[in-house]
Amino acid sequence: MLTRLLVRPPAGRRAGRPHSLRRRALRHRAVIAAAGLALLGTTLPATAAEAASTGSAGSAGSAAFTGSDKSAASRTSVQRARTTERTEPDLTSFYRQKVTWAACQGEGMPQDLQCGKVTVPLDYAKPASGTLELALARIRATGDKRGSVVLNFGGPGGSGVTELAYGGKDFMNLTDGYDVVSFDPRGVGRSAPVTCGTAAYETDSGSDADTADSADPLRDPEALLRQLRVAAAECAKHSGPVQEHIGTVDVSRDLDVIRQALGDRTLNYLGFSYGTRLGAVYAAQFPDKVGRIALDGVDTLTESLSEQGIAGAKGQQTALDDFLNWCAGDVACPFGTDPRRAREDVVQLVRSLDEDPVPTTFSGPFTGQDLVAAIGTALYSEELWPLLERALASLMEDGDTRGVESFTGGGMTTPGGTPVLPPRPTTPTAEPAATTAEPTVPATEPAAPTTPGGASRPAPDATQGTLTDAEDVPMDNLPAALVAVNCADDPDRPGAERITRDLARLRSAYQQASPVFGTYRLTQVLLCYGRPQGTDFIREQVKDVDSAKMLLVGTRGDPATPYRWTEQTAKRLGDAAVVLDNKGDGHTGYASSKCVQGKVDAFLLYGSLPPTGSSCGDEDDG
Repeated sequence: MLTRLLVRPPAGRRAGRPHSLRRRALRHRAVIAAAGLALLGTTLPATAAEAASTGSAGSAGSAAFTGSDKSAASRTSVQRARTTERTEPDLTSFYRQKVTWAACQGEGMPQDLQCGKVTVPLDYAKPASGTLELALARIRATGDKRGSVVLNFGGPGGSGVTELAYGGKDFMNLTDGYDVVSFDPRGVGRSAPVTCGTAAYETDSGSDADTADSADPLRDPEALLRQLRVAAAECAKHSGPVQEHIGTVDVSRDLDVIRQALGDRTLNYLGFSYGTRLGAVYAAQFPDKVGRIALDGVDTLTESLSEQGIAGAKGQQTALDDFLNWCAGDVACPFGTDPRRAREDVVQLVRSLDEDPVPTTFSGPFTGQDLVAAIGTALYSEELWPLLERALASLMEDGDTRGVESFTGGGMTTPGGTPVLPPRPTTPTAEPAATTAEPTVPATEPAAPTTPGGASRPAPDATQGTLTDAEDVPMDNLPAALVAVNCADDPDRPGAERITRDLARLRSAYQQASPVFGTYRLTQVLLCYGRPQGTDFIREQVKDVDSAKMLLVGTRGDPATPYRWTEQTAKRLGDAAVVLDNKGDGHTGYASSKCVQGKVDAFLLYGSLPPTGSSCGDEDDG
């Protein structure tokens, strides 16, 4: 569970364990702990609105945890994010860079993958205060090149460089006209990765730790909030200044620097899940630089983390019910042939593992909340259902956790549903697990920078923030970045008194949304406690975008981004949004639907937009 990440020593730090195994075990456990938040820009279907209409979960969720306890620091953070103002410092040197590409170094890297980097200011309001280097990767165009298309695979917290290395084959059609490019956003991967350090995972054996680490982490809210406050301080201490500038508003500005460094007049972009939030923010900040932008698995721009959590719990429960209905029709199903009884058995299995965790070889005790994380990951794609069925059978019949643990090896998925961050799980579509090396990135070659008047000026000082070596990327970077970005994007900061007062009611609402995922999802709304207030730019300013047309793809059976978010975001963006209705299942549509992929590719390559409201259905993908 998420609170385990904050209050419990990782099993991988036991004496005598080889360093490589310790590192893999801690990364594995950290990702398990964060998986309930993974794709939180993309958390899950069903709907706080539906629950609110019945007077149940949604209304309790949204009412309890909105609002803020403002401080001078948080107000400064909000003001800094208002990037639409025209009074900007001189960023000429950053915008005159050119990327130097070279073969990616590292065992197992695809031969057609090239790597590079760009330099960006740490703080766009004060560019002289420091710089960051961002890792880039590309697959070169094979046809007549007309520029680049930049991909963001979701998260937040996933390395775009690594994901392109392992999943680039899904986008080869786009190389008919584009270099296909991705990047590690600031705070992620090799681009100044954030971390919470080992102390955030450790605690004494006092009552606070025992309370927070119990099967019921919400039993003592005051103790849990103390742990969260300590963890937030540790994350700030170990991450350094980048954590104050990690939100999507800053990443969007980096994206514009990347666009210019690639030599493109406008941005061509394909974003999945959280990547759709990034694409929408970019269109609001740089409407005149929008080229062809496609957003698949559309994120919410307005709902609070508590509303997203209700949607997440309810949506995952729906996906679990669908899986159990399928499983009950198979003679090998470990839950038998009665779907209703199967749902009760899953609840009991989670409860029993929380009360009596199963020992594992390297990862420490495997709890019910670890199982919830594993099931949640497996439900992102129907292709993984047979593997999940066998993994659950092994767990229930032999106490073997290896199968279910394999689903939590990354916490991030490609659009096709394949986990891509090392250590890689064993799935039919996963690449071999022989290597976890990440590419080495060559130097950027800045053009001779000039001021607007033409005078020479120094290039950005890249020595202030160089790329992190692949082997030095912190093991907890994915969950640390995920929480940091989502908190930076969220302006709500309820205080301890409000959280304590409303927690019991909200807890009941989450349990009503899902008896399996409710407790796990409820911890989402607490993770920003103790951190500075995030920006209100996304909620307040990303609307009525005056840009070129953008294609928004929503999948009706998406277990991560409810279709209503596509409708809401399209309405919010205004006339620029064109909606493609994918009447299928699974998270996003590009990799699972030939119809969706064809329409997205046609738009990105040739500018051919389907009429808004067009649809793709299962019959199109035979």
